[in-house]
Parts: sequence; C-alpha cells; structure tokens
Amino acid sequence: MAVESRFVVIRNGVEAKTFMDKKSADEYDKMLDMADNLSQMFTQSTVELSDSANEELSIFLAQHREEVLIALLAKKAPAKKTPAKKSASQPIATTVEQKTNASSVGVVDIEEQKMADKSTEKAVPKAKKSRAKVTEEKLSEAG
Repeated sequence: MAVESRFVVIRNGVEAKTFMDKKSADEYDKMLDMADNLSQMFTQSTVELSDSANEELSIFLAQHREEVLIALLAKKAPAKKTPAKKSASQPIATTVEQKTNASSVGVVDIEEQKMADKSTEKAVPKAKKSRAKVTEEKLSEAG
C-alpha cells in the first residue's frame, strides 16, 4: 500500500491547486495572497479595470514580484554575468596549416611566445642573511 502526501491550497472554500511538496504549496498560497492584496488596491484606485483585467493583472504582478520590485527600484537587479574569457591554455593556432600560414605572414603564435618568455626567465632566489650578520649590522648601527 502506497502512501502519498498532498498539499492542497484552498481559497474561499474552493480547492485552488494540489502540490506534492509543502514548499511549493506555501509559495503558491503566498502568491495568491499577494494577488488578493493587489486586486484590492486596484479596486480602490481611480483607474477603471474590469474584474477579469483586475484579476489577471494582480496574478501577473504577484507571479513576477521579483521583476516588479526591481522595476520599482525596491530591489537591486542581479549582477549580469560576463562571458568567460578564453583561457590562456587554449592555443590560438591549432592546426599545422594555421601555424604555417601564421608564421609565413609574420604573425607569432602567442602560446609559443609565452613559452619562449617563460624559458628565458630564470628565478633568482633571494639571499638570506645569517643571524650573525643581522646581529653584527644591528650592533654597528647602535655603536
């Protein structure tokens, strides 16, 4: 025997919608509460709306509340993601023909240039002073 839990949103004594999880049912119920509040606000305004337009507009605004808050400047718009830059590990000229054509025109492959630059660089380790020299320098400065 299978047991299923269902969450039913009931509005004004009428079953509005059935959900399989509580979170979705609560979100839908909250959206309907916002739509009711908006509908009441529209009926009190000087703008003439038919009942169906009032209901549709209220539900639309409640469903798109994030966009409405951004439009009203009550909430900041999410930061737009910039497209990822090409990684340096991707070669620019990938085929032999492309490399040949690039070198014959006098264009240097960037990856090859980077590798050449790295091979010519030599890491020079910093010389550490011994404790005796540091102490000797401090004594000569003090004296």
